[in-house]
Amino acid sequence: MADISTPAALSPRGGGALPAAGAKRRRNARMSQRINMAVGLVSIPLFLMVWQLIAEARIVNPILFPAPTEVARAALEWVTSGLFVEDAVASLKRVATGYLVGSVVGVGCGLLTGRSAFFSGLLGPLFQVLRPIPPIAFVSIVILWFGLSEGGKVFLIVWGVFFTVWLSTHLGVQKVDQGLVRAAQMLGTPRRRLVGEVVLLSALPFIVVGLRTAVGISFYTLVAAELAGAFAGIFYRIQLAQQNMQTGLVFAGLAALGLISFIADRCFAMLAQRLVWWR
Repeated sequence: MADISTPAALSPRGGGALPAAGAKRRRNARMSQRINMAVGLVSIPLFLMVWQLIAEARIVNPILFPAPTEVARAALEWVTSGLFVEDAVASLKRVATGYLVGSVVGVGCGLLTGRSAFFSGLLGPLFQVLRPIPPIAFVSIVILWFGLSEGGKVFLIVWGVFFTVWLSTHLGVQKVDQGLVRAAQMLGTPRRRLVGEVVLLSALPFIVVGLRTAVGISFYTLVAAELAGAFAGIFYRIQLAQQNMQTGLVFAGLAALGLISFIADRCFAMLAQRLVWWR
């Protein structure tokens, strides 16, 4: 009689169960990925189709709720007139400048408050009180301070970006493994290199999350910025269209703002994935 404890006596079917189960899970994962991709591809066309049907049914006044075809026509006129490029360039310059300044200052202050209990106690409560104030609340005072210059618009975007980047950097620095810091100090690493090569790199995954969030916030804040007396820009064009009851152009401007913000976010995500590969 064969000894059932020997490997030769084990069932071949039982021995292949784990690889078969793994292959089945991989097939299910690939199938789920294809389904999710297909759903993502049809979601926008389906939304536009429902929108078109509702608009054609005249459930809402077509002047107030234009059909997608009317929005597309207004967008085409905007582009062919050359005004779209002018507006997009003006808005992107404001966003890029405000985002860059706000990010640099936010990372710097986050490193300072995250590393120093003194500066955390000095600046932390102040930043926490100011952080919930929306940039749009400063439109009136910014016009008084800066007039209709670009400085006021950039200031509002900096305000929106700064606190998000500061908070993510502050938390990231506080989460740094202190064992790594002590090891670097024992090896005689200078303070400047310690902050740049140990603290900053360890906190970088947190910082990148804040920077990516700030990309979207910079476009939200652009609305407040262009309320402060702009003469070109995407939201400026939306305001102008709203005053003239050109609702097709209003929707086209909102779609352009969303699309540009989405592209900026995806570009940042791809760049971050390459630069912060150890996440």
